Amino acid sequence: MSPLFKTGASILDYEIQEERGYALGRAGQRVEQALAALKAFEGPEDERAPLLKEAATAVWYYFIQREACGIRNQKPAIEHYGIPREVLMRLGAR
Repeated sequence: MSPLFKTGASILDYEIQEERGYALGRAGQRVEQALAALKAFEGPEDERAPLLKEAATAVWYYFIQREACGIRNQKPAIEHYGIPREVLMRLGAR
């Protein structure tokens, strides 16, 4: 199909892809914020637990969003964000 020939379906597909990209970016920002808060925390271990849970939840949602975008390999994201093992071990645990 020519890039100049646009159908309702191609326009909709473009909008969906754009929204997926936006959602992935927002999920990545949430990961960054949660990991920064976890790393910066200096207090009792029992007060750290909610930060650890938030980081694991943010990473889990980010991985789901990556998969929705067709990205199956999570290793580059783990390396990029420096996601600690303690966070990865909690993914999906509720």
